[in-house]
Amino acid sequence: MYIPLMILAFDSHYSAGSVTTAYVEFAGWADQQAADSRWYRLPAAAPYEPGQFYKRELPGILHALQQRGTSGLQYLLIDGYVALDAEGRPGLGAHLYRALEGRYPVIGVAKNPFRGSPHAYPLTRGGSKKPLYITAAGIPAEDAARFVAQMHGPHRIPTLLRQVDQLCRKA
Repeated sequence: MYIPLMILAFDSHYSAGSVTTAYVEFAGWADQQAADSRWYRLPAAAPYEPGQFYKRELPGILHALQQRGTSGLQYLLIDGYVALDAEGRPGLGAHLYRALEGRYPVIGVAKNPFRGSPHAYPLTRGGSKKPLYITAAGIPAEDAARFVAQMHGPHRIPTLLRQVDQLCRKA
């Protein structure tokens, strides 16, 4: 049986004592519409700590992957950093990559620079002067940035990344 390869993009939103994690699933980098989307609300796993937000977001992503299953996965995108600095201090993406035993490349797409993150590949899209910051595990950051650059949408934030952000905020 043929199982198409898919890309999953995740985002999370916090509200009173809970974290909502959403994903959109799509087959190609230039896709305009998601093939599927889901959201899950879980109790907040940990309080906010700067540079440690994987403690809050990783449980929701792992729960969503457990519900969906991993068949056909090709890439995972997260809102944030894979590595927080040039020395490789792990961010959300690195913790996800390790939790999945390196089976799937993880691409981090951050909207803001993290202090000490000159290693992140700056990607400008849609005529914006403000870049996205791309980091990755399992593939070179330059390749990851090339994939994100191909994503649909005329603006800085690709269409499907905007969609997953809105999904978790509205859920």
